[in-house]
Amino acid sequence: MTDMQSSSSWNLTPVQKGLMIAALMAGAFMGIINETLLATALPTIMDVFHLEENTVQWLTTVFLLTNGIMIPISAFLIERFSTRKLFFSAISLFGIGTLIASIAPNFPMLVIARVIQAAGSGIMLPLLMTVLLAIIPAERRGIAMGMAGIVISFAPAIGPTLSGWLLAHFEWRALFYTVLPIVAVTMLLAYLFMQNVTRVTKPKIDVISIILSSFGFGGILYGFSIVAENGWGSSSVIISIIGGIVVLFFFIKRQLRLQVPMLEFRVFQYRIFTLSLVITMAAIISLIGAETLLPLYMQTVMGYTPLESGLMLLPGAIVIGIMSPVTGYLFDKFGARWLAISGLSIVTVTTYLFTSITLETSFAYLTTIYAIRMFGLSFAMMPVVTSALNQLPEHLYAHGSAMMNTMQQVSASIGTAILVTFVSVGANRYTPDASMQGLPQGEMESQLLQLAQLNGYQWAFMGSTILALIAFLFSLFLRSNKKASAEVSEQQAL
Repeated sequence: MTDMQSSSSWNLTPVQKGLMIAALMAGAFMGIINETLLATALPTIMDVFHLEENTVQWLTTVFLLTNGIMIPISAFLIERFSTRKLFFSAISLFGIGTLIASIAPNFPMLVIARVIQAAGSGIMLPLLMTVLLAIIPAERRGIAMGMAGIVISFAPAIGPTLSGWLLAHFEWRALFYTVLPIVAVTMLLAYLFMQNVTRVTKPKIDVISIILSSFGFGGILYGFSIVAENGWGSSSVIISIIGGIVVLFFFIKRQLRLQVPMLEFRVFQYRIFTLSLVITMAAIISLIGAETLLPLYMQTVMGYTPLESGLMLLPGAIVIGIMSPVTGYLFDKFGARWLAISGLSIVTVTTYLFTSITLETSFAYLTTIYAIRMFGLSFAMMPVVTSALNQLPEHLYAHGSAMMNTMQQVSASIGTAILVTFVSVGANRYTPDASMQGLPQGEMESQLLQLAQLNGYQWAFMGSTILALIAFLFSLFLRSNKKASAEVSEQQAL
């Protein structure tokens, strides 16, 4: 029987809601920023523990894998445990993992710490979105989800810049030391202001579903994460991806048979939810393309340092951080359709401008175009996500937010693999012109390599442009009504 918590969302004052959301946002922010925080620290950690590059990458891989496994399970956890209990468990796991990482004496211990961190962070973002749906009326969700957009978009963009600055002044353990006080403050905020507002139905634990979900999503994420290193023809890649898809098929089949599924796939019966999810996935891939490819281009082709490439992303991160609440307000006034259309048109055009990068492209040009691109993305991301979740009835909030976050994680992994492949194919297909024939052998080989890499990045940005265009075309089919009701009738489902 459904157990609604004693603290109804409508009994909370605006101040209580604000402080509660602040605690949830702080937790989600820390979780997401840790996805990219170690990006510039990996070479340092390689030297400290005497590791190979493919070994140290596991610090990033295991975090993303564990995150990807925990997010689908989050819907079950949200329905199983109260808001306070689940948030304290998640933030405690994250804090324990951070503490272990800060004092880790060796690399295996550091990897274990990252797994514990991710086990906590994988719960926090779906919980944040579910709580927002529970305590904010549909007609005012835009601004609230816009605030969540700061977490989703700003946190990963600021990670490399922040870590670069910390590494310039402190040792690599400072990346974890600095997070611990924030964890403590977040726990204090949660202790004082967190209320039980999510619907607790006490579903039974289905071990088989948990295993199938973990191996299904985990296999797919792992397979795509090692494409850049091993190539598409690698047996590890093929077995992981195909095996993950097969296991995921049986997981979905089981969920559709269960009376109380761990993850409800019937959310796809709601047309606007499905359409919005497709748009979000295409936009995420395009977003990841810029955040991944631009720093690589700047470092491998242009010779910039990791900190400089991180600083190039910073203005764009600030822009989307400022604009997310603004576009949330506009969503409450006008709905998602025209925001998404205008935003994705900007994203498509600015992404296309990156296809013409050269060896002489200036830092100012890259920074400006990227910032404009993020301005456009702010109009598309959270308004479309909010539009999707607004289509669902209350009992599907947890499943909708879990599904949305899961597919974002999967699309980011797939997108990175595809775009890195574009880089490789474009580099291999580069044909030098006759003007290089008279150069000395060493200089000619150096320039050939540089120009081949440049051609690869141009190809990748063209691929990213196509994905942004696909998202734009899909956005034309969004509904134009000003606000979507959370109380959706069966007639809205397919």
